[in-house]
Amino acid sequence: MDNINNKLPGIKQLQCFLLVAEELNFRKAAERLSMTQPPLTRQIKSLEALLGCELFIRNTHEVRLTGAGIKLVAKASQLINDLTVFISEISEKHSQLRIGLTRTLNFNNIPLVNDKIKKMIGEEEIDIQNQTSSQLLQSLAKGQMDMVITGEISLHSELDFNFHWIYREPLLLAMPSSHRSSLQEKVSLADVADLPLFWFPRHANPVFYDKCEGYFQQLPFTFKRVREPEDSLVLLSGIARGKGIALLPRSMCSFNQQGLCYRQLTDEAAQTLNIDVYVATCKNEKRELVINGIQTLAASAQE
Repeated sequence: MDNINNKLPGIKQLQCFLLVAEELNFRKAAERLSMTQPPLTRQIKSLEALLGCELFIRNTHEVRLTGAGIKLVAKASQLINDLTVFISEISEKHSQLRIGLTRTLNFNNIPLVNDKIKKMIGEEEIDIQNQTSSQLLQSLAKGQMDMVITGEISLHSELDFNFHWIYREPLLLAMPSSHRSSLQEKVSLADVADLPLFWFPRHANPVFYDKCEGYFQQLPFTFKRVREPEDSLVLLSGIARGKGIALLPRSMCSFNQQGLCYRQLTDEAAQTLNIDVYVATCKNEKRELVINGIQTLAASAQE
């Protein structure tokens, strides 16, 4: 065929280029691509050889786009966006709204949001998947989902997606019912400072971690930290035995066990210690089915 051009770059090369252009850091771009730095560097060098020009100026101190690189950012972004929309439009499931929910929250216990999801189910068939927020955004970027509901806005992702705030989930204090403060309706962290705090590593949820740590640093005391078990039942059983406390989303505080209780935080703490919930879509999303879904969920924020 006359229109075949063997010198055109591949989609993978353009995706690698765009992430490096966004980060201006090969290591960070490689992490986001779940690959090591050497193969990423090879992709960029191969693209530069194919185009016959340098796209980045690199030295030991910084990475900068060249003039050609700046022009390619706009072209490559538009091409990938158009291709993503096209693939979605011709998909066999194009009439089915694919929505992902973060498994950090139990939406069955959040009527404000869950009722909106049920409303959409009544209007269109919905394919719902429960994953971590990071997994959801990866699926969204690959065109495997149309919209996802996540807890907090993940680092770097605002450049890749549009976020619409829909709800704020309070955190409750899971604590031993034998503790003297359990008699209070609302408990301050100072009241339970004698107990260790079950906590998680930052890489598991950087934005939420930093949000909470910023508040903790303002306290006149320091919590002893213990590693949070991955199994929530193991965590709650440990709390029931007086091993410590934990901050949990309210919608996840439905498990009952002797020795375990849940208490609200004081108003001052609750203003910071919470989870902002967003519906995320790809940039330049224009499909009516998805736009209507966004409007339905965003209506939660007005109620």
